[in-house]
Amino acid sequence: MAQVDQVISALEAQLGRYLEARAEDDGFVVSFEKGEVPAVIVLDPEGRIAQLRFLTPRPRLASLEQALAAFRELPGKVSLLVLRNGEELAGLNPDESLAVGSSFKLAILNALWEEIKAGRRSWSEVVELRPQWKSLPTGMLQNWPEGAPITLYTLAALMISLSDNTASDALLAVLGREQVEHWSGQNRPLLSTREAFALKNPENRRILERYLRADEAERRRLLPELGQIPLPPPTLFTGGPVAPEVEWFFSARELCRLIEGVADLPLMAINPGPVRPKGWRRIAYKGGSEPGVLNLTVSLSSNQGHRYCVVATWNGQTMLDEGRFVSLYGGLLEVLAGLQ
Repeated sequence: MAQVDQVISALEAQLGRYLEARAEDDGFVVSFEKGEVPAVIVLDPEGRIAQLRFLTPRPRLASLEQALAAFRELPGKVSLLVLRNGEELAGLNPDESLAVGSSFKLAILNALWEEIKAGRRSWSEVVELRPQWKSLPTGMLQNWPEGAPITLYTLAALMISLSDNTASDALLAVLGREQVEHWSGQNRPLLSTREAFALKNPENRRILERYLRADEAERRRLLPELGQIPLPPPTLFTGGPVAPEVEWFFSARELCRLIEGVADLPLMAINPGPVRPKGWRRIAYKGGSEPGVLNLTVSLSSNQGHRYCVVATWNGQTMLDEGRFVSLYGGLLEVLAGLQ
């Protein structure tokens, strides 16, 4: 218990005086004057505490206006959009295109879903994993053997729930880049993750400079060369931002359109991300993060029949405080839950 007291004292320094701890279906919540902290407790067979884990704190925000003000205080560039049943409740630079990292994979999923609805593809279609599709983590398929049979459904589920880069590159290749570009906005040519990693590698600075100077047609001609370049070590992306001009750029409004196109697919609910299920009938989530880039994109269905889209993006020239960003996002969702 001494360790618990130490944690509570540290949280009081951040969130004010301790008020109470209340049980909820998925654990319990520790309440303070200025916020709340979800927590998970695991008991052993004798009923003793085996594990106690405190999750990301949520500030206590009184209104959407207060939430907007908190996001405005973030350094760098910030975009935020809250829609309810398609109508805008709150916005902060919602039409500004910012880097969103892996959230671009929503464009690939929309293209795949379009093909399936048209009868040109099926979820059960099997492809064999090719070496040129293998990318860096996140994900698991980069470790699978070449030639492994994988259904399109498995690729899509891994791309969304684990943000598997190899899965996304495989689907981009199977569907065809130009097909996916119907959904990718200004991102033309739409880079695979492997191509983006190659461009970001400082050892490939010359081809990066050629790529940045080139028009769209010339960039497309450079893509085969990019595909032949070995992948850099994953440790390259554990520090500050690397070649931030090589990215996938979407506005918050574009991401709302993308996630709403696929939000009802069962695979979108595999990983709810930072969203607490309490108070929501259905959660569809995709996020993106890399040094200098954070994005959270969620479609929420309430028990009262309302549909929300909440997109927040943060770009900066240094490492970003992910905990602070997720905390603000969680506080915003609590405000929305209170509107039901």
